[in-house]
Amino acid sequence: MAEQFKHYTVSDFDRFDCVKLSKTIYLALAYLLRGYLVWMMSVTNFNDRVGIIQWIYPEPKLFYLNLASGSLGLLVLLLVSLRRPNANSWVKAVWPHTLKMILAALVIDSVIVFAGYYWWQLTDVSVMVAQLSIALIVAAPCLLSKRLKLNLVEFPEPLPEK
Repeated sequence: MAEQFKHYTVSDFDRFDCVKLSKTIYLALAYLLRGYLVWMMSVTNFNDRVGIIQWIYPEPKLFYLNLASGSLGLLVLLLVSLRRPNANSWVKAVWPHTLKMILAALVIDSVIVFAGYYWWQLTDVSVMVAQLSIALIVAAPCLLSKRLKLNLVEFPEPLPEK
């Protein structure tokens, strides 16, 4: 086990002596939750609440499909935010499966993008190919990240008081 930690410095650990979360989790969440991020940007824009959504999603159905496909990303975000000592047992039980959930969310998102193009003609082929390519670009570092694999094995435990 010590062999896994030899490449990390003190600054790579959090206050619970766990390796800080991999940036690939945040990259995946940013991609999966893009519909929610656009929604939050539009809510905070007091001048034109729907302008940002209409600019990024010219077809409203695409926006709603993106919200639906990002719902599994919300679960991953919840797990990341609840990952702390004394967390509920369900968080500890589900945490090791976070990578599987991210990959499943990327597949579901890709299927929805493909369905939006193929069956409903909501977008053109270049947008579909771009989104599928981005999903692959996001999935690759998640699969290859040693830090992420280590994060999934570790879970913060309360440290003894000094």
